[in-house]
Amino acid sequence: MLPISALRQIVKLQRIELESFEYGVEREKLKDIAPETSYAVIISGIRRCGKSTILRQFISKAGRFYYLNFEDTRLSDFSAGDFENLNKIFIEEYGPGGTYLFDEIQNVAKWELFIRSGLDRGALFVITGSNASLLSRELGTRLTGRHRDVELFPFSFSESLTARKEAASAESLRTYLVNGGFPQYLLRGRQETLRELLSDIIQRDIVSRYGLRNSKTLNDLALYLMTNVGKEFSFNKLRRMFNAGSVNTIISFISHLEDSYLVFSIKRFDYSVKKQLINPRKVYAIDNGLVSANTLSFSSDYGRMLENAVFIAIRRQHKDVFYFKGNGECDFIIREKGKIVSAIQVTYELGGENMAREVGGLSEAMKKFGLDHGTIVTMDQEDLIDIKGKKIHVVPAWKWLQANKY
Repeated sequence: MLPISALRQIVKLQRIELESFEYGVEREKLKDIAPETSYAVIISGIRRCGKSTILRQFISKAGRFYYLNFEDTRLSDFSAGDFENLNKIFIEEYGPGGTYLFDEIQNVAKWELFIRSGLDRGALFVITGSNASLLSRELGTRLTGRHRDVELFPFSFSESLTARKEAASAESLRTYLVNGGFPQYLLRGRQETLRELLSDIIQRDIVSRYGLRNSKTLNDLALYLMTNVGKEFSFNKLRRMFNAGSVNTIISFISHLEDSYLVFSIKRFDYSVKKQLINPRKVYAIDNGLVSANTLSFSSDYGRMLENAVFIAIRRQHKDVFYFKGNGECDFIIREKGKIVSAIQVTYELGGENMAREVGGLSEAMKKFGLDHGTIVTMDQEDLIDIKGKKIHVVPAWKWLQANKY
């Protein structure tokens, strides 16, 4: 436990630091942060994607608030027993009735007990964390039905345009495809920032948190997956490639990488759950700039950069995303409430040799799932293709990425 005098000093110093933050680019997810009595808002996302900044933006609308960032090294000895003193300090310093804002709260064991107690008293909470699984596991046991989740990613294309004061165009999209959307990198333009970020995620969010011994294999696996975005992989192939002791080791490592929001894997769609589990998956990464800064081959491949950016845009709004493979292939199909509602194909340029392949794969998916329209996202082409009454919209990515729904 911490001495109450030391805790009070940290609270006051953090408050000063927080209030000195620049407002920054207003995040699109800000509208989703609306805490209610009996429901905690949980903001999760990768390191340095702007969770602290969006809290600062929320503060401008929140009125009275209490704030603590648990990543502060001065709080390394903070335990669940300190919450009572913390609450007294908040009320004494800032008055009663504030909204509780806790940054990276997963660093405190049994943090959910204080949140549950506060919800029972009618308090309002907004909580951030960098690990999806850790938060969800604790929420599932202690806050069942009493939380609302908000995922925050790096800047979207629209947010990056605001940050760079640019208009949407094919040229500004190329910049986004290379640089990605991490706010700190866009501000400073130093690739070392993104290399340090990857190291922090591997070492602090995974190796240290889970007590892993083989950090080199984990790091090599992360780099391999990031280098191969948009490509299929199987757990068995990766086990052999990295000489891992078992398939379960690879499955566990990839699960940790996904929980930290570094990469995402999507399954090949099949109505058989068993086949979904055994079929190869495809991998995508959280941010193009992060991949470009840490790998060699990606930054010259605009086709895969475009596909990755399209996936991340879809994933911002939908968690149930698959790829389809029959006689042909469709990059993304989206399921809502148990029903396939959308099919999306991605190609840098449509025409010539790839026309039949791209249109055929999308048309096959549309027919299988009874869809009357589909989308092909390209770099800078626009068209409408009619195939026996079914519409295929060919859309420039710089327009499609600004749409409200995919």
